[in-house]
Amino acid sequence: MNYLIAVLSDRIQAEEAYTRLEKADIPTKQISILGRGYKDADEFGFIDPNVEAKKGAIRMAYWLIPFGFFGGFTFDAITTIDTFGWAGVPFNHIIGGILGAIGGAMGSVFVGGGISLAEGSGEALPYRNRLDAGKYLIIVQGTEKIKRQATTILSGMNPENLQGYQGEL
Repeated sequence: MNYLIAVLSDRIQAEEAYTRLEKADIPTKQISILGRGYKDADEFGFIDPNVEAKKGAIRMAYWLIPFGFFGGFTFDAITTIDTFGWAGVPFNHIIGGILGAIGGAMGSVFVGGGISLAEGSGEALPYRNRLDAGKYLIIVQGTEKIKRQATTILSGMNPENLQGYQGEL
């Protein structure tokens, strides 16, 4: 699917752009307005990178934490390092397993998406930020021909940003 996204500064410009696109015989079901009073980013289907990063970290934790426990327990049992002398032999292995599970949890955060959660990433994030700043988005979905026609119409309105995409957003 082809997408064309135009960022407009206010509601009046967004409504005018919608009207121009409608008059150019672009089907209204292929035109969306995002902004205050219209659809929001979640309704349209922009993926929230923070939610996806959190899901990725949790998915990784399901297998990395038990694997880390097993690895820590086994490492302590094989090496027979008496790190915690007060704990005795069986509890020393269990403490090694707990430390391994902590390492697994840290790995799930770093590998599973925690870094992108901390710094923010994703194609949709700049558009979400513009919506939060009170801007409006006009999104046209359709064939390459419709995208070119919409580009001609929207570029005449001097949008803050006009960008086309292919594939899924």
